[in-house]
Amino acid sequence: MTPASLQSLKTLLEHAEGERDAAQAALREAEALARRHADQASELQSYRAQFQARWTAQFRQPTVPALLQCHHGFSQRLDQAIAQQDAQCRQQGQRVARAREQLRRCEQRVAAVRKLIERRLAAQQRLAQRRDQKQTDEAAQRAAWARAISADIT
Repeated sequence: MTPASLQSLKTLLEHAEGERDAAQAALREAEALARRHADQASELQSYRAQFQARWTAQFRQPTVPALLQCHHGFSQRLDQAIAQQDAQCRQQGQRVARAREQLRRCEQRVAAVRKLIERRLAAQQRLAQRRDQKQTDEAAQRAAWARAISADIT
């Protein structure tokens, strides 16, 4: 393997690691946003429970019909807000899943490039060992011929 091809693989590895790092950051960001959405949904649920408890106590006493309508209207809007927040939580959950999948693919690519570099370096090392062995064998053969020639001369 030439130094240029090794450098190309190292550049490819750096690029793949950069993509992986970006995918990790995107996943952290998506998870943080999912937590914020879940916290907000929880707050809305808690508020609705408190609201219902207050109004249940209020309705035990005689109440003006207009007040009942106001309560009913607000309850509907609160339920809509909760439904919207739940939908946002589901959507953000899907974004988190996609970000995890993207990170997995990036990590696989980094691992594949590293493995390729390892294989190429191992092949290069084997080739160098073979070359060294060949040179050693040739030197031993020349030495044997030289001994044989000098033995014939004497």
